[in-house]
Amino acid sequence: MPRTARASVGGICYHVLNRGNALADVFHDVEDYQAFLKLLQRSVEERGMRIVAFCLMPNHFHALVWPRVDRELSQWMQWLLTTHVRRYHRMYQSSGHVWQGRFKAFPVQQDEHVLMVRRYIEQNPVRSRLVTKAEEWRWSSISGREPWLHSGPVERSAGWKKLVNTPLTGDEVDTIRRSVYRGAPYGQESWVRRTVKRLGLEASVNPRGRPRKLS
Repeated sequence: MPRTARASVGGICYHVLNRGNALADVFHDVEDYQAFLKLLQRSVEERGMRIVAFCLMPNHFHALVWPRVDRELSQWMQWLLTTHVRRYHRMYQSSGHVWQGRFKAFPVQQDEHVLMVRRYIEQNPVRSRLVTKAEEWRWSSISGREPWLHSGPVERSAGWKKLVNTPLTGDEVDTIRRSVYRGAPYGQESWVRRTVKRLGLEASVNPRGRPRKLS
């Protein structure tokens, strides 16, 4: 099956995700998490990426980013992962793949859907039962303490931590996960249709599998 096209157009928010190779842990201790946060900061200061939210988990990471120009997203991810892998191999005297070969990304409509994705990202440690409150996880953007974070096209509302600690419904989580795994735009139906056409992402929303034979 051919790969689904992946958008890399500027001016649109994207949720991005990558996992450790074979789902292995990538962040083993505090130093690993801190080193990756420093890379995120460098990517803002040196490469100009607007990072709105993030969450580092033991074997994967999520980020909500807002690239300015076309192809910035793919170039940023290539730099981030390549730079991290070099550090990882130096640290652990290892070789080979650290991350899965192809990161996942999907466009997000720049309205309340941005906040929904941000909640999804920052709730991740709670859904994974690593903590009971999202703010207890040190390695996410929920505290807003990183000065290099961008407020994004839609600023988070008052009482944000309380909102993040309010679980998303099963349907809300499933809808976002479908976008994660298929690269499908996430937003209102009319916006999704326009974005699919504009970015050539038809395969991300079309039914998968061979058409059923007619008798």
